[in-house]
Amino acid sequence: MPQWSLLFSDEAKLFQFFYMYRFNTNDYLIRIPLFVIFFWFGLLKVIELSPAQGLIIDTVYWMPFLSPEDWVIVIGYWEMLIGLFFLAKKTTFYAMLLLFLQMSGTFMPLVLLPSVTFQNSNVLLPTLEGQYIIKNIIIITSAIVVGRYYLNQPFFERIAKLFSKS
Repeated sequence: MPQWSLLFSDEAKLFQFFYMYRFNTNDYLIRIPLFVIFFWFGLLKVIELSPAQGLIIDTVYWMPFLSPEDWVIVIGYWEMLIGLFFLAKKTTFYAMLLLFLQMSGTFMPLVLLPSVTFQNSNVLLPTLEGQYIIKNIIIITSAIVVGRYYLNQPFFERIAKLFSKS
């Protein structure tokens, strides 16, 4: 029985330390995995080793100015920027802005390529590719948790500040 009291005593001291010094790790417990996912997967696109490359090419074929293969590389750099911007609190707004723009494209195959993303085009039976896309809901939710402060500010005022001459 004394061993249990020692365990609880040490745990209580640890929690007391975190509370006393307001040591909030919650943001970085989400920020670091967001960085790893976006930077790593973006890098794979840039060096043309991403397993999602074919799916992306089939989705962006209609986009102007660049070839689909070049768009994959642009998207890779875009994702690397998202990851880097999530590391610092001062750049979280930019990370979220880029993330929401990127995610709108990420979900496009569900609409443009239902034969690839769903089994027999049944929306209740996603393929591996469909599951890969749908799981991004948790990434969006994580970004909202990390960026909740920025979502409380008037969004269009924040955007206007980006383009103002001040």
